[in-house]
Amino acid sequence: MHVKTQGDRQKIRAHNDNLRRRLVGGQVVLTNSVSDLPPPKRMEVIAAVMNFCVFDQENDPHDEHDFGMVDVQGAKYFWKIDYYDQSMEAGSPDPADPEVTKRVLTIMRADEY
Repeated sequence: MHVKTQGDRQKIRAHNDNLRRRLVGGQVVLTNSVSDLPPPKRMEVIAAVMNFCVFDQENDPHDEHDFGMVDVQGAKYFWKIDYYDQSMEAGSPDPADPEVTKRVLTIMRADEY
């Protein structure tokens, strides 16, 4: 198991922010409940995730920017980023290294978590 240093967390955070803010550097998955939303509302949810910036010790204890909650028109949605190995069969051996990590951003309704 890879032990994360502060430098590792900074790299992980930068990669996660890149995926969340720009939707590049990984895969984006919408659960059925989000995918089935009318396109304007679906885009509003995605935009809210992309613009999320309220990280604190309570919602980001590891300082990796890998989880959050947004409220869109009174409905709560969670987003999370997971780290997989290149085969997508196991966890990444080093989430700070994009050469060995595939990131997946999942956006879901809060009641699906």
